[in-house]
Amino acid sequence: MDAIVQWFTENLSAYLSPEAAVFIISMIPILELRGGLLAARLLEISLLRAVPICVIGNIIPIPFILLFIKQIFKWMKKIKIFRPLIEKLEKSAMGRSDKIKRAEFWGLVVFVGIPLPGTGGWTGALIASLLEVELKKSIPAILLGIFIAAVIMSFVSYGALGMILGN
Repeated sequence: MDAIVQWFTENLSAYLSPEAAVFIISMIPILELRGGLLAARLLEISLLRAVPICVIGNIIPIPFILLFIKQIFKWMKKIKIFRPLIEKLEKSAMGRSDKIKRAEFWGLVVFVGIPLPGTGGWTGALIASLLEVELKKSIPAILLGIFIAAVIMSFVSYGALGMILGN
């Protein structure tokens, strides 16, 4: 993931402000908040400035995924070239859904909050949508998970001293 973050950081920051580059990276599936905070560190953005940018960037796509992804997938499956990709995405997301099925709210919080490959707000929202978890449960769970991931990734990206000093 570091190489992908570095590539996006270099290419976006050539055309955008460092903050805008971090914001966009935080919106990209797979990279999300984790990638945004790593990029912010590379671009020497202070932690106190980076966290809100990354959290907001990671949150923005979530309502759209929760509300529209099933309809988008249904439409894309009708197009022969997209069908295998969509089926693979659904299978991958549903393969990670066991914990969420058992404990909807807390399962979703943990899934989104523990920053491991294949987890995060995008995948959590996709799974919640496919499992038809109510919005009143899924939205707060995903938001809480994103905040937990922000704390964990702040320590990883900036270290404990960076957390205290704010840079």
